[in-house]
Amino acid sequence: MRLGFAVKVLGAPGLPSHDSRRWQNQPHLSVSLAYLRDIFLYLESRSIHFYRLAGQLAPYLTHPELPAFHRQLDECATELAAVGDLARQQRLRLTLHPGFFVQLNSPEPTLLARSTAELESSAALLDGMGIGPEGVIVVHVGGVHDNREAGRARFVRGWEQLPTNVQARVVLEHDDRRYSLSDALWIHRRTGVPVVFDSLHHRCLNPEQIPSIDGLRLALSTWPRDVRPKIHISSPRTEIRYLRRPDGVRMQAPLLNQHSDFLDPFPIIDLLSQALSLSLRPFDILLEAKAKDVALLRLRSQIERYAPALFLHIG
Repeated sequence: MRLGFAVKVLGAPGLPSHDSRRWQNQPHLSVSLAYLRDIFLYLESRSIHFYRLAGQLAPYLTHPELPAFHRQLDECATELAAVGDLARQQRLRLTLHPGFFVQLNSPEPTLLARSTAELESSAALLDGMGIGPEGVIVVHVGGVHDNREAGRARFVRGWEQLPTNVQARVVLEHDDRRYSLSDALWIHRRTGVPVVFDSLHHRCLNPEQIPSIDGLRLALSTWPRDVRPKIHISSPRTEIRYLRRPDGVRMQAPLLNQHSDFLDPFPIIDLLSQALSLSLRPFDILLEAKAKDVALLRLRSQIERYAPALFLHIG
């Protein structure tokens, strides 16, 4: 089981995830790829083999009012291929998770067209790197809008409009407030889109009271046999939140659907141990924690200490 994290590196200074400059300063994919090569070397030094790329790796690539940025993939074809070669040498799995504005179930034609364009460009970026089918693009169902059932049906229609090569990369994550695992499975049965199990989202939104291990099993069964599934694991935030207001700083109780800085190892050990005892198919684990790679390294050491038999299966 490869452990991975998303985007931002905290364990070493000077490793930005992408060129985040504003459009006026001419940011470019070439700069992001130079940053990415440095991140890959850091990941190799820490034996981390799973990483979620920044959604804005190619800045403003699909922005409808900034056509000067639309040719970045062609302009960086050689650099993209070289970075993809480096990822393969390191046995590094790469995935993408575009911004929440990507909504295939949007009733607004303009937003649907923008969402489609963003997914097409994300697939083209992964293709340019020569990334195989494990390089998936994670999306959510989207907004509820008029009602949940209609929203699910619109997602199916939006997915059906995607080019075949994009459909092959798109996977669906259930969420914590709108669309549950059961909703995602409903969509899978009509499209074949694989489902990404998210442990925290399932705890927050699970009206059918499906046990986590059963939810994991159901999600894993939606993936093609030749593509290793990925799941998301996180722990709920329990710390006090400090909110700055015009009248001063106020304390607020934590929101349990938010990610914690570090991960509680024991529920994770329990879930992964159950998966192994049931001989569920192998999968990779994207850890969603605010401490990013630092949280990953800490969790890995805790699994080695508290569950050495499980640690033998962690990569």
